[in-house]
Amino acid sequence: MIKNSVKKFGQINTTEGYSYIILLFIAMPMKYFFAFPIAVKVVGMIHGILFIIFCFLLIKASLDAKWSLKYTLIFFLASLVPFGTFFTKEKIKTYE
Repeated sequence: MIKNSVKKFGQINTTEGYSYIILLFIAMPMKYFFAFPIAVKVVGMIHGILFIIFCFLLIKASLDAKWSLKYTLIFFLASLVPFGTFFTKEKIKTYE
């Protein structure tokens, strides 16, 4: 049970990280340099949904694995920084 929720969190952590990078480095330049705003709308919506799922799975994994508030906040704050979620992958694997 614990391993399953942490594994799901690890998967969404990576997926959400990629969507954030695509939003910042592909969709945003397409909007501002090539006047293609639909890219941000589509990728932004996908990223938003993934971020909400990320938050729910973070809370579930945190409660199931009994993570301290410190690590829960580190995982959350890392998701707000580009490439931040990729630095937390190893720590998540230690809980799997």
